[in-house]
Amino acid sequence: MGIIERRQRQKTEVRTSILQAAWEVVLTEGWQALSIRKIADAIEYSAPVIYTHFESKDAILHEFTKEGFRLLTEAITQQRDSQTDASRQLEAMAEGYWNFAFAHKEYYQLMFGLGIPACEQVKRTVEMKEFADIVHAVIQEVIRAGSQPSIDAFLKYHTYLSILHGLVSIQMTGLNETVNPWSKLVLKDAVNGFIKALDG
Repeated sequence: MGIIERRQRQKTEVRTSILQAAWEVVLTEGWQALSIRKIADAIEYSAPVIYTHFESKDAILHEFTKEGFRLLTEAITQQRDSQTDASRQLEAMAEGYWNFAFAHKEYYQLMFGLGIPACEQVKRTVEMKEFADIVHAVIQEVIRAGSQPSIDAFLKYHTYLSILHGLVSIQMTGLNETVNPWSKLVLKDAVNGFIKALDG
């Protein structure tokens, strides 16, 4: 192995150890506790070493946000592909979204901590755009198959996400650690009502 390859491998290893240490802090203390100093202490490097890999704590958070959206996209894609009818796909994707949120709370809280990401942010982040495109495409398919082809798919995309995010947030900020089974019924009812409105 040449000098350049060795340096690149070392750089990749340090970057990976930074992200692993950051994730450990998040799992034990939460996102609010994450700091460059804590990461540096955990991997026994100085803070300037971390800044050579990530320009700020926000850059580290952005890496986790991208990974979260990659996992979420994978989850809803599997759910979408389990059904052939577009309306049933929307139902399945809602369930995939819900299951992801509670299986990966730390990711979800970072991804949606300030609400649904703005359109410009989505366009700039490949992982966010891929997620948005999948959901938007299925909504468009339901509209095309219905009796109201003039419905604004972009508006309905935001309505759909608002339903999902709102219901997850209500449950996630509740006092109980376990998910209330009633909440899943509310999700199903809300999504069914949304689909009926699209079908006309």
